[in-house]
Formats: sequence, C-alpha cells, structure tokens
Amino acid sequence: MLWKRYIDHFLHLFFPRLCAACAATLLSHEEMLCTSCLFHLPFTDFHLFDDNDTARQLWGKVSFERAFSMFELSKSSRVETLLHKLKYKNQPEIGIYLGRLYASSIAEYVGEVDLIAPIPLHRSKLRKRGYNQAAKFGEGLSQGLGIPLKEDLLIRVLASESQTKRSRIDRYDNVKNAFVLNPYVTIQDLHILLVDDVLTTGATMSEAALTLVEAGAKVSIATIARA
Repeated sequence: MLWKRYIDHFLHLFFPRLCAACAATLLSHEEMLCTSCLFHLPFTDFHLFDDNDTARQLWGKVSFERAFSMFELSKSSRVETLLHKLKYKNQPEIGIYLGRLYASSIAEYVGEVDLIAPIPLHRSKLRKRGYNQAAKFGEGLSQGLGIPLKEDLLIRVLASESQTKRSRIDRYDNVKNAFVLNPYVTIQDLHILLVDDVLTTGATMSEAALTLVEAGAKVSIATIARA
C-alpha cells in the first residue's frame, strides 16, 4: 500500500537500516546485507562437492552423508563480524537470515532430510545468552528448506569450557560425552541435518554427530563457517 511505503521511507530516513557486515546504509530492496557484502563474502560452494574441506575435516571421526560450510572464516573479516554479532551482540536475526540464504543454495544437495537439529548449548550458557546461535541458523534453514527443526533433539549435559585456546587433542577431551539424545524421541533410520555456527577442529560436531549415529540416524552436517 502507498501509505505503508511512505512510512517505510520516513523510518528509513531517521532510522536507517545498516548492513550487518559493514554497517553501510541498506537500500530499500536489501535485507540484512548490502549488495557489496553479498558479492564479496567468501562463499565456499562446498555443497557442490562431496570432497570438500569441511567433509575432509570430519573424515575418520564420524560417519556422515554430506558435510558443507557456507563461508570460509578469517580474522577481521565480514564473516567474523557477522558471527560475532550473532553470538555476542544479541542479533539472532542474523542467523535466521543466513540460514534462509544458504537454504536457497543447498536445497537440491542435502537429500531427503527428516529433521534439522542444532548443536545445543548447555542450559547455563543458554540462560546467559538467551538463545542458541546454531538454532537460529537452523531456523532459517528450516524456513528455506521446509524441513522441521527440533532444537531439543540433543541435550548438552556437560558445560564444557571454551574451546578457543585449547589444543586439538584437548578440544576432543573437552567435549567427550558432552551430548545425550532426548529420551523422548526415536531417530532410528532418520536423516538429520546437524548444524552449527563454526567448524574448527570438528571436535564438537563429531561428538554430537556420533551421538545421533549411535542412536541409528544418518547425519549430514552444515555450518555457517569453517575456520
């Protein structure tokens, strides 16, 4: 409607919407990211190849169907800015947007997936942050792919310490037995898309995926970024 357009223009004049990656003013047709950032973001196209760097990183650690990451992550990059705002600046809408955006790329490559499940946060961290950033990415994927999201499929029973400064071996020890399957669900023979924000060593993802595989599920993996 014409009146709604006038209101939108008025709000945009006094409260401009800013690109989440570079803080440039968004144009009326742009959502969350400006056209320049969308063009320059380091999309991996890993979904086009079974033999990609994310899949290789998980080979030998857990059985999975497909594995891919949306972006390559580097220091002081647009991707790092997006992830920092998503994780620490109370901007969950970034995760939903990225999930919808990625869904349009991977729709024909994920196969027959029954459920989307995020890597869970421990309840203490979830209480502090207010939301699970992986679940927000999963929410966007769910909207774009038309696949149900089940946030509580996995439960994190150990409040693992930060992985950031740990060695590769310590990271695996830090998440050993960190996850259990929700006792009220059965996932035998289901294909589950397990999602997270960042893949680093693959320790957390492998441990969570193993919990699902041991319960009889097939697992595919998707992350926003790969470090």
